[in-house]
Amino acid sequence: MTTGSPPEFPLAVSLGDPAGIGPEIICASYDRLKGADGVRPFFIAGGLEVLRAAAERRGLDCPLVPIAEAHEAEFAFHAGLPVLAGLDCTYAPGQPDKLGAQLALSSLQWAAKLTLEAEAAAMVTAPVAKAQLIEVGFDYPGQTEFLAAACGHPPEDAVMMLAGPSLRTVPLTVHIGLAKVSSLLTSELIVHRSKIAAEALRRDFGVDRPRLAIAGLNPHAGEGGRFGDEETRIIEPAIATLRDEGIDAIGPVPGDALFTPRMRPTYDAAICMYHDQALIPLKALEFDEGVNVTLGLPLIRTSPDHGTAFDIAGNGIADPGAMIAAIRMAGDMASARANVAVDG
Repeated sequence: MTTGSPPEFPLAVSLGDPAGIGPEIICASYDRLKGADGVRPFFIAGGLEVLRAAAERRGLDCPLVPIAEAHEAEFAFHAGLPVLAGLDCTYAPGQPDKLGAQLALSSLQWAAKLTLEAEAAAMVTAPVAKAQLIEVGFDYPGQTEFLAAACGHPPEDAVMMLAGPSLRTVPLTVHIGLAKVSSLLTSELIVHRSKIAAEALRRDFGVDRPRLAIAGLNPHAGEGGRFGDEETRIIEPAIATLRDEGIDAIGPVPGDALFTPRMRPTYDAAICMYHDQALIPLKALEFDEGVNVTLGLPLIRTSPDHGTAFDIAGNGIADPGAMIAAIRMAGDMASARANVAVDG
């Protein structure tokens, strides 16, 4: 496996489900980013005709440039949106089907392969529909777990971070029922994933001394065991271990205090115990700029923090803000990682 792409390498973008908003927000992102300063060239892994139809339907000035190899994107980007030719289907917004799901999966696999082979500096994934992917043989809870397997890593090494301009959150447990969270939380899990988050903040975000705020699980962080003992039994020992290993960790911080305006500037990432504890504040504060970042893997992957939105696909109203933020963040992370490799 080859990693450490030079900073001039382009970004690979997977198409997402072609019946969702992915194709149109990809085209809208290019329309807004072309000619902007500091934008790394990017290309799309397949879907040339889908993208062409999506751009026309939305009335975008988004010329498409077919390319045969990833490295061509750097030069093609100035003329139009580079698209690797070879994978396609009919554009039918709001009407997901198996052919579209197969295109989404093939595009994801192609983008991951090129990134792992260092032909792309990082990858950005457009939204997919898991129900449709399952019908074409996708056997993972989500794209994050797929990428862990593609990198040869266990799923626990792939850590989800939700990042916006003023907030970063990490859910320790993700797509599981709330009733199961307590039984799955361990001190080892908190330490393992917090260390991955701290290292990513240093390597990919340029934070020299990451500050982590560890959330409590129960109301008032358990209030000394009155509302639950997970804080004293699991979370506090994990925080002590992190501190012993030189990581600046505070907590357990009650969930109702962790995201207040005065608290947010005191940490670089909030380590949360479950999915909604991490995603609700991020989406409430920064929905149109929220980015899903995968940490702990040799490749860099970002994605807009929203779904396929089949109900509005093709109507010209989907906001490309989160996709633009994901593209910019992937480029910034690739540059930061390259600089660390050079300095190290």
